[in-house]
Amino acid sequence: MAERKTRRFLDSSPSAETTLLSSSMRFTGDFHGDGDFIVTGIVEGNCQVNGTLTLTVQGKWIGTIQARQMIIAGTVVGNVLSSGQLEIASSANIQGDVSGATIAVAQGAVIEGTMKVHSGEDAKSFDEKRKSD
Repeated sequence: MAERKTRRFLDSSPSAETTLLSSSMRFTGDFHGDGDFIVTGIVEGNCQVNGTLTLTVQGKWIGTIQARQMIIAGTVVGNVLSSGQLEIASSANIQGDVSGATIAVAQGAVIEGTMKVHSGEDAKSFDEKRKSD
């Protein structure tokens, strides 16, 4: 039987370790780590993540984000640097430069900065199909 094609890169690579910063949390400082991170709170600082970082609609990040893969749905004041896939949701508001091996930007996302795709491909545009909470 053929393997089911995944719609999102997160579907195909779940991490054994996921860290959650909930909406009631505020973190100040720099951090780095392995595994996946889901941020629904506020972070003031820089990070280097060897995994997938998801910034939800409620999340806000002030500083530079570096991760292997990312989904950005919240607000970022700083640069977003992905060594792999980067998905920017329609609810995203990024005030800074964006780079990644591949980049997909939903209609309605706001990026106030430059965008660089390292693979040489064009950034892809898509219509958001997920329901917002």
